[in-house]
Amino acid sequence: MFVKSSFRIGLDGFNLSLEKGTGVATYARTLSRALSGLGCPVDALFGLNIPTGSIPTLREVRFFDKLVTSGRPKSPAVFSKRWFRERKADLLPPKSIEIPITGRVDSRSFSERLPAFDRIFNVDDLFRRAARHFRQTGKFTAVRMENPPDIMHWTYPFPIEVEGAANIYTLHDVVPLRLPHTTLDDKAYYFRLLQTVGTRASGVCTVSEASKADILSFFPGMASRLHNTYQACDTDRPAFHRPDSECLAEIQADFGLSRHSYFIFFGSLEPKKNIGRVIEAFLASRSSRKLILVGAMAWKSDRELRYLEHGISTGRIMMIDYLPERTLFSLLRQARALLFPSLSEGFGLPVIEAMHCGVPVLTSREGALPEVGGDATLHTEAYDVDAITSAIQQLDQDDSLCEQLVAKGYQQVRKFDMASYQKRLIEMYRSVLSTTSTV
Repeated sequence: MFVKSSFRIGLDGFNLSLEKGTGVATYARTLSRALSGLGCPVDALFGLNIPTGSIPTLREVRFFDKLVTSGRPKSPAVFSKRWFRERKADLLPPKSIEIPITGRVDSRSFSERLPAFDRIFNVDDLFRRAARHFRQTGKFTAVRMENPPDIMHWTYPFPIEVEGAANIYTLHDVVPLRLPHTTLDDKAYYFRLLQTVGTRASGVCTVSEASKADILSFFPGMASRLHNTYQACDTDRPAFHRPDSECLAEIQADFGLSRHSYFIFFGSLEPKKNIGRVIEAFLASRSSRKLILVGAMAWKSDRELRYLEHGISTGRIMMIDYLPERTLFSLLRQARALLFPSLSEGFGLPVIEAMHCGVPVLTSREGALPEVGGDATLHTEAYDVDAITSAIQQLDQDDSLCEQLVAKGYQQVRKFDMASYQKRLIEMYRSVLSTTSTV
């Protein structure tokens, strides 16, 4: 089959529409910029609550209005007007509308959240409708788009497909199945969804050899269509290029912190991140430095966070719910080290980001962390508090070790640069299109 030298790619906007973002949102933005850099036109498909019948003049206004208030709405009361509207919508095939980006709306406040794109589309309440439809019927929701992309690359497993496109789904990991006690996912729904993805997808993308092995352990039938592209760190972002003096002045003014006076963790505060043991080990290390935790509480666990309040009350731990990217990276660049001994990571992008910033990293030997960090991180045992304590003490006291890790980190990140990522993406897309009859 003839395969184009360049393709139009569609990406979903589910995580991009969340105000505080997620690791998957960062993945989607980096993917969009990688594709744009390759000269591939990019369509972004959102699922905001914008009525299909909206006149074109108002679509752009409503799109940016909903990006501010894009939190997941509560389910309507049974038999309410909204409930009946949703039931009626469930009976109709979803219709996408293009959002004209004319520049009449000042969108500069959203520059960090939006992907690189050529066109933006929206389907009213797409992701919630599709999940509901899959729960009820076990079937995927089919979306029609005018001039559909050659490939629709879903950045997460959604029960949706775009008609006329090769549909690829990224599975970052299978943590809800491998470590079920660490997530609140409906495991039966998740398993059934991945089973269906495995049979319907034109291709499945993952981000490490560790994740690939975990996926195949549950779904061996995916072997012929499963591709590992790894990830990349988009170092063209402004946060990577601010002067060091400017970053230091910002954290001194905002947080009263000085260079190397603290360790840092950033990401969702959830059990798979091993936060409970990190906090316990840090407090036991007796370090005079602080521990800065940046991230939203994904879900509370008394067992995981039993020492958190003590650490905060004694001034040894500072917890920050959310920071804009520029401030987060100011904190990261001045940290003594990143503490990241997770129980499982599909990739572990914070490790690469810290290395790019010249910050030593502590990781576990779990998931993808050994292959992503290589010998450029200090490894410890994820389930051993004493081992984590000892590793923190090494980073706290050994300047020479930290300098060695920084030097090795600069070498390690070259394996995950944008050019390498783009090459792996193109190889996957060519492979998928060569065996797909829709293109």
